[in-house]
Amino acid sequence: MQDILSLLSSLRRPRLLIRAARIGADDYRREHHLSRILGIETPIRSGPALMQLLEIEDAMNGRRRAADGAYSVARHVEVLAALMGEARLLAASSAGRAEPSRDGAV
Repeated sequence: MQDILSLLSSLRRPRLLIRAARIGADDYRREHHLSRILGIETPIRSGPALMQLLEIEDAMNGRRRAADGAYSVARHVEVLAALMGEARLLAASSAGRAEPSRDGAV
């Protein structure tokens, strides 16, 4: 999963998109946002969700760079916010697994 987080940190997007997505990521609610973006009812685990979101974002970025009329800035910000939200969840769950339990059990 660390490779996914490294991949995310290497993304380069315009500052305004990133700022807007960071604001959106603060209000990210997985059950609501992820199911709408991916078109699924039951949210999947963070790793596979991130991979699907990366594919969607890459296609959106391609449309942005090509000045495609079908490009939606609002949708792009929504997908980037979901990426950031899922990355936070993945990092938190990874950190939680790395910590030893309080009762000494592994």
